[in-house]
Amino acid sequence: MSLVRKGWPLHRRISRDLEDRIRAGELRPGQRIPIEHDLMQTYGCARMTVNKALSRLVGEGLIERRKRAGSFVRLPRLDAPVLEIPDIEVEVTARGDRYRFELLNAHVIADDDLDGPVLALTGVHYAQDRALAFEERRICLSVVPDAQTADFTVQSPGHWLLQAVPWTRVEHKISAVAASPEVCVRLGIEKGAACLVVERRTWKDDSVVTAVRQIFDGTTYRLTASFGK
Repeated sequence: MSLVRKGWPLHRRISRDLEDRIRAGELRPGQRIPIEHDLMQTYGCARMTVNKALSRLVGEGLIERRKRAGSFVRLPRLDAPVLEIPDIEVEVTARGDRYRFELLNAHVIADDDLDGPVLALTGVHYAQDRALAFEERRICLSVVPDAQTADFTVQSPGHWLLQAVPWTRVEHKISAVAASPEVCVRLGIEKGAACLVVERRTWKDDSVVTAVRQIFDGTTYRLTASFGK
C-alpha cells in the first residue's frame, strides 16, 4: 500500500489508510483488519508504531480490539427509540447488516407472576454475525396460544409478536449492569463490561402479552428519545 501523506508521522498515516479502507467499505463492520504482524511488514515499522495507529482508530470508534482474537471494524452503534417497542431485526436490517436470532432454549412453565402457563425463551440476537443482545422472554400462552407452535428458529420472538398481537400498553425499565459470566459468554465480551439492560412488559387490554429482559453490549446499543408538545 502506498503512503501518500508524506508529511504525517507513520502511525498517523497507517491509521488514516485503514480509516479510508473502512469508510470506503473495503473493510466492513465486523470484519477483522490485518493482524499486527502483517501491518508491520506492509509499512516496514515496529509493533509500537502499529499499536499507536490502532489505538487511534479505537479512540475514534472505528475499530475494537478483542482479546486473543484481533482487531475488528466496529459495528455502527444501534439506536432505538425509548417510547416505542423496538424490533431489533428490523433495526439491524434497516442499516444494511445481516441479522439472525439464535434460539437457545424454549419450554412451557407455570408462572405465578404472569398468572398462568408461559412459553419461556432464551436466545441471542446477532448483527453481522456478532452477538448484540442476550434475551430472556416469557410469553403468556393464555393470551397468545399460537406462540407455542411458532418457529422461533427462523424469526425472533419479538418480531413475531409485533406482527401477531396488537398491544395496548407497554412498560419499560432501563438500567446498566456489569456483564455476568453467562452474558460474557453469550455476547463475547469481557467480564465486568458495561451492559445496557432493557426490561419490558406489554399488555393487550388488561392481560400481559409478554415480559422480556434484553441485555445489550453497551458499546453497540443506545436508547434515544425526543419529546414535543
